[in-house]
Amino acid sequence: MSRRAFVGSLAVTATSAATLVATALPAAAATPAHQGESSNQHAVFLQSNQPSGNTIGVFSRGRDGRLQAVRHYSTGGLGASLPGAVVDPLASQGGLTYDGNHHLLYAVNAGSRSLTVFKVDGLKLTRLQVLDTRGDLPVSVSVGKDTVYVLDAAGQGAITGFKVVGGRLERVLGSTRSLGLGNPASPNFLDAPAQVAVTPDGRAVIVTTKQHNTLVSFTLNQHGFPSATSVVTPSAAPVPFALAFDKAGRLLVTEASGGESSYTVNADATLSIIASHVPNGQAAACWSVVANGRVYVANAGSASITGYNEDAAGGLTLHDASGVTATTGAGSVDIAATSDGQFLYEEANGAGEIDEFHVNADGSLTSLGTVAGLGIVNGVGAEGIAAS
Repeated sequence: MSRRAFVGSLAVTATSAATLVATALPAAAATPAHQGESSNQHAVFLQSNQPSGNTIGVFSRGRDGRLQAVRHYSTGGLGASLPGAVVDPLASQGGLTYDGNHHLLYAVNAGSRSLTVFKVDGLKLTRLQVLDTRGDLPVSVSVGKDTVYVLDAAGQGAITGFKVVGGRLERVLGSTRSLGLGNPASPNFLDAPAQVAVTPDGRAVIVTTKQHNTLVSFTLNQHGFPSATSVVTPSAAPVPFALAFDKAGRLLVTEASGGESSYTVNADATLSIIASHVPNGQAAACWSVVANGRVYVANAGSASITGYNEDAAGGLTLHDASGVTATTGAGSVDIAATSDGQFLYEEANGAGEIDEFHVNADGSLTSLGTVAGLGIVNGVGAEGIAAS
C-alpha cells in the first residue's frame, strides 16, 4: 500500500468522529465506583491521552465480559498527538501496558516526556512513579519478565530501559539506544516508529519503524542492558506496525499494508521469517493481540477485526476467508485481550467507543455491545487500552 493510500484509508474513519461532542474521557468514566470492590475484580484500562492532562479510565469487567465505567486516575503527565494522525494520535501500539506478573500498569505521557507507573489492585490504581523517559515523545512501553522498555518517537527515535525492582521501576543506566531514523523532532505519524516490544523471556527488544520498513532489534543481558549495536531486519511487507508474541515466543508482526507475518527471534536478536505477509484484504491493519492461540488484528480503515489461525510451527492462515472476523465502530485502533483469552476489547476512536467481544472456542468473535460516548474527535483523545 502506498503512503497516500494508507493515509486515505485512515482519513475516511474520521467522518463519524467529527460529529461527536468533544467531551473528555474522565467525564465518561466518572460514575460511582462499584460497592464491594475487591482486589480480585478484573478491569479494562483506557488512556485518555488528553494534552491538558492524561488520565486512565478504569472499567470493571463483569462475568459476561461487559464493561462498566468506574472512575479515572490522573497520570501526572500530559497527552499529545503526532502531526497528521487521524484516529490514532500516538500512531503506536502499547501506549498503555498491563504487567500482570507484577500487577503494575505503565502509561506513556507523550506530551511531558514521562512514564507513569501504577500499582493495580482490582479496580483501584495507586500512582507510584512518574519517570523521565529521556526522550521527547514516548509513545509505547513494553515488559518482558522484569525488563521494561520505552520507545521515543521523536527525531532519530530511541529506546530506554528499566527494571522492576521491589514493585517499582529503576532505570537501566546507559540503556538508551538511538534507532538512527533521521526524522525531524516532531515526525509525521507515518514516519514515527510504531512499537517497542520486549520478548517474553526478556532477552531481546524489538521496534517497528513503519516508513523505514524495518524491524530493529537489540539483545538484552540479565540486567536488561542492550547490545551496543542493533540488528536491522527488512520487514516482510510495507509499514510494519504492531508486535505481539505467541505462547512459544514467536514474533507476530502486523503490517499496515494489510497483513500479518511471523518470525523466530534468535538468540542473537536476528529474526527468521516463518510466514511472510499473509494478506487480509483490509485497510490500515495496524493493531494486534494474541488470544487463545490466535492473532486478532484491528483494521482502522475497514472498521473490522481479522482473526488469524496459527499452527504449531508458527504458520498463519485467515480464520475467515473474507478477512473479516468481526465488524467494529469506525476507526478501530488499539486492541486488548483478557489474560484468560475469553474476551477482547477494541478501541474504536472514529466512533468514540470501546467494542466488546467474547472469544469463542472456534476463534469466532461474538459482539457483547459497546461502551460509547468517550469523546474522541479526529484522533484527539484516547490512545492505549489494556486488560487485567
